Amino acid sequence: MKTHIITIGDEILIGQILDSNSQWLAEHLNLSGIQVHQITSISDSPDHITEILTDGIGKYDLIIFTGGLGPTKDDLTKQTLSKFFETKLVFYPEINKRIKELLSLRSIKSNEMNQSQAYLPENARIFPNYNGTASGMWFEKNGSVIISMPGVPFEMKPMFENEIFPAIKNYFPTKSIYYKTVMTQGLVESHLAMRIRKWETNLPSFIKIAYLPQPGIVRLRLTAKGSDLNKLKNALESEIKKVHKLLPNEIFGYDDIKLETVIGTLLKKQKLTLSTAESCTGGYLAHLITSIPGSSIYFKGSIISYANDIKTDVLGVNKHTIASKGAVSKETVKEMAFNIKERFNTDYSIAISGIAGPTGGTPEKPVGTVWIAIATPKNIFCEKFLFGEDRGRNIRRSALQALNMLRLALIQKEEYQTNL
Repeated sequence: MKTHIITIGDEILIGQILDSNSQWLAEHLNLSGIQVHQITSISDSPDHITEILTDGIGKYDLIIFTGGLGPTKDDLTKQTLSKFFETKLVFYPEINKRIKELLSLRSIKSNEMNQSQAYLPENARIFPNYNGTASGMWFEKNGSVIISMPGVPFEMKPMFENEIFPAIKNYFPTKSIYYKTVMTQGLVESHLAMRIRKWETNLPSFIKIAYLPQPGIVRLRLTAKGSDLNKLKNALESEIKKVHKLLPNEIFGYDDIKLETVIGTLLKKQKLTLSTAESCTGGYLAHLITSIPGSSIYFKGSIISYANDIKTDVLGVNKHTIASKGAVSKETVKEMAFNIKERFNTDYSIAISGIAGPTGGTPEKPVGTVWIAIATPKNIFCEKFLFGEDRGRNIRRSALQALNMLRLALIQKEEYQTNL
């Protein structure tokens, strides 16, 4: 079945608020096997609403509106729908009673404008709003179901979950659907696709894959559709095991888990501590680490050695190292990692030094050049990266790459201990 989600409101079109309703509805519908084909934002204009209804009825099985149902004169959706479906607004005493009771609980006296919310289309199926005054409405025409709900999220969501969504599932036969998101770090989208292209080509026809890239991370969303949910789950899990063998170092988790969460779990499990020394990332790595509740258990702190004199005078990097090799070098980043680990007395440390840009690059060390070092209890290993020319992306990619390098070091330690 085909679904069109439409949000009504000039405040969305002028960028005053984000359309979070459509994202939320699309996720819930897709998880139940109801495919969303289009999402649109329109103004609360009778002509615009009529135009999109005329185009969509018969084309989409399900059309869902949110917004435009307030009691003020600028909210015209209810009147427009009533006219379009050739019906009239009639007074619903039970709705009016509920509105009065709701407002009374909030110490608000019901007025004429509030009471106008009890006038609803005569031939619509009405869904009460237990968190506000705007009721939901259900229309049917030429094979399409048209639903209108309030735009306020805390009113719309419970109405949809408790009243409208069960009605949709009863009305439409739906297929089972099962999702799994594979989280990867370390390969850009095109290189990732090349690595797994044979596996992707041989996927069963009922499993689809989507690449969802963002700076430093590529998510692989696998979607299986069919009639038997258990078979879908088993098939998808089997394919994920196959792709994990192709990406043993790049896959760090599933279902939108954050890399910093994975790191925290590993450190806590092994009762290890961490410190960081940052230059080009300016504290962003420490920010990611400390964004996880309970990170104080394993993270001791950081030195942001942005200037060279801080690297030498505070962090203890040898002045000769910087003078001869440069601040962005293997030698410097190794000293940063070793010194922060020793000074903060931690089991592991991370050091990053690079050229975030847009200025500061040279032919030998262009913008995007980054050195990352990981100090373990017994060793220090470093790697050089060329990330690109965008400053913000370079900072985020550097921090995520560093976390993944640490993750791999922690996993190798865990595997070694397991095999003892």
